Amino acid sequence: MKCDEIFAALAMLEKERGIPQDFMMDKIVQALSTAYKKDHPNVENVYVEVNEAKKDLRMYVQKEIVEEVENPASQISLEEAKALSARNEVGGIVNFPVNAVEFGRIAAGNGKQVIIQGLREAESGMVYDEYNAKTHEILTGVVHRLDPRTGNAAIRIGSGSETTDAVLTLGEQVKGETLVEGQHIKVYLVDVRRQNRGPQVVISRTHPGLVKRLFELEVPEIYDGVVEIRSIAREAGSRTKMAVWSNDPNVDPIGACIGPHGQRVNSIVSELHGEKIDIIKFSETPEEYIAAALAPADVTEVWMADEGKACRVIVPDDQLSLAIGKEGQNARLAARLVGYKIDIKPESFRGSAEEAAERAAENAGTA
Repeated sequence: MKCDEIFAALAMLEKERGIPQDFMMDKIVQALSTAYKKDHPNVENVYVEVNEAKKDLRMYVQKEIVEEVENPASQISLEEAKALSARNEVGGIVNFPVNAVEFGRIAAGNGKQVIIQGLREAESGMVYDEYNAKTHEILTGVVHRLDPRTGNAAIRIGSGSETTDAVLTLGEQVKGETLVEGQHIKVYLVDVRRQNRGPQVVISRTHPGLVKRLFELEVPEIYDGVVEIRSIAREAGSRTKMAVWSNDPNVDPIGACIGPHGQRVNSIVSELHGEKIDIIKFSETPEEYIAAALAPADVTEVWMADEGKACRVIVPDDQLSLAIGKEGQNARLAARLVGYKIDIKPESFRGSAEEAAERAAENAGTA
């Protein structure tokens, strides 16, 4: 059956939307085979031959050559097969062409529907592949719609006809940050999930990765690999602690992140609507790393636990509230940054009855 229109349509789809002709043709062939089997329940094997050069499609019912026929719709006797060709043997296959009229009826009834469905699948697959490659990157989107019931925001990502809508849920929005329709915002692509209705693009404004990528965009030394971000702890909208390290002794990692007159870090703080950012120097020595993590408080001494990832930090009495922070935030972020449980005590704790009791309990436990 001549199918010039089908081949022309597939060529146009490939040119305009980038959908491979082979992908769409496979969908058409699969649908035609399924439709024929539905009309002929006893038929088991159907083959559609595609001739791209002649822009031609032909359908064949395949019958297996057997000694004794049990299903005439899918089997042919050896005697009948030999009459068609002396080379036929038991176990072989004979192709019987489906007449053009019946094939045309099937094609007309299913072609358009298959192309539409194939288009959806192809575009869905392309969207998934495109955004899956951008996982853990920053994307710029436009607030398209706000749901007053749930607080979720629909963010339109991309430009022109190549756009995709992603949902920024209320839980992934920064507390106190007000979104308005038409606003341009940067979001962090957390994941892309396959769904029945198409790929789901999972985005966030609270993920620590957003801060990391912003610094990579703003600080050339990080982009080039001279300065590394070793760890980030974040409470979105309030405060972030970030540990950095330099592979070049001549490059100050903290200074590189702050930039001349604080331009680099201030640009990121502005993007995050005033979120405070503490930048500390990473150290392989746990005591130094923990002391730095509790900045801006001064640390007098760090005692590491004999077992497990825990420590006790001694700070000047007048620095205790600063070390702990408002509602415990500074201590909490520092613990998450370094990966240690931190017990903060003032210097007056030294030699106190409480300390003596704790030491006695520890000694008793190890005796």
